[in-house]
Amino acid sequence: MVNKKRLIKTIKKLISLDSQNPPGDEREVAEFVGKYLKDLGLETKSYSFSPKRVNLLARLDAGKNRKSLLVTPHLDTVPAGANWKTPALKPKIIGNRIYGLGATDCKGNLASLLEAINVIVQDGIKLDYNLIFAATADEESGSGLGLIPLLKRKILKADAAIVLDADDFEIVVTQKGLMHLTVRLRGKKAHGAYPWLGVNAIDIASRVIIDLKNIHGKTVTNQYLHPPTVNVGTIRGGDKVNVVSDWCEFELDFRFLPGSSEKEILRSLRRIISRYTNNFKIEIQGVQAPYAIDPSHPLVRSLVSAMRSLKIKPRISGSEGATVITFFKEMNIPAVATGFGTEGCAHIADEYASLDTLYQGAQVLVNFLKTYRFS
Repeated sequence: MVNKKRLIKTIKKLISLDSQNPPGDEREVAEFVGKYLKDLGLETKSYSFSPKRVNLLARLDAGKNRKSLLVTPHLDTVPAGANWKTPALKPKIIGNRIYGLGATDCKGNLASLLEAINVIVQDGIKLDYNLIFAATADEESGSGLGLIPLLKRKILKADAAIVLDADDFEIVVTQKGLMHLTVRLRGKKAHGAYPWLGVNAIDIASRVIIDLKNIHGKTVTNQYLHPPTVNVGTIRGGDKVNVVSDWCEFELDFRFLPGSSEKEILRSLRRIISRYTNNFKIEIQGVQAPYAIDPSHPLVRSLVSAMRSLKIKPRISGSEGATVITFFKEMNIPAVATGFGTEGCAHIADEYASLDTLYQGAQVLVNFLKTYRFS
């Protein structure tokens, strides 16, 4: 049975252990989690891809030739920043809320999972599969020192995965793709009094941006996601007010839906720019593919059932932002995200989570882990 007092003790301890990223140091919190799981009899192992950056893995084995389910929250938090009314690393309970850095993102989810594993072990519940636990580093800075190398080096191998990094019992079944790039345009310099003698790269950039915003994402839709977006994050150009600018560069943030691709976006962008100039370069900073899983997949069905058994209404949803789900797509591992944080509380001063929700979350995880089947 889930023990609420024990759960509260766990999350208070987790919040008090500093794992802000940057600078990035998960050692203390990983050590605490490792001891917690070792005391339950689980095998644990840590992996570091940079000094101080620790990933903590554990297994609860059901036997050879059994399939494996991975459940993964993350250990790091964003920096606390200013304007906290109470110290960010000193958890404080007011009513049904626990305040502290990481309460929602993601130490509350981690605490609920630890409590669920505690119940599974103490109650002697036999799972039908091997359970893999992975509390990862560096999620808040892109997972380059955490989940990505764990998967690419095949340290983590699983037949399905649950990412614990969401709010209020949502079940994330799809998310937008992401592409960041820089467009560099060249024009022809001239005196500002005689602009017809030059080619103004800033003028070209403005026309390109207007055209791009008018056509981007007009064809693809998704019931769980807002339409595709493009954001002009930065723009720079020109040398002086009375000189026709012969250069301009701007950065674009594309968010695109399953069913479309970065290649389509790049073709469209090149076609638009070519209307005005052939003197340009596009530099891609990063791409993350969109993701979707069938809502009838056993992961989704089992989570829905586990929530409904506790009279909790699940929220099938999509993610507008980039999460780690797509890293599983690259490895052909079906995955969904869920969690028990409080919506709107991640990355804010005076971050908090609902204690009742974390308690119910632990109950959901127990029911889910007990009943999950791969088909």
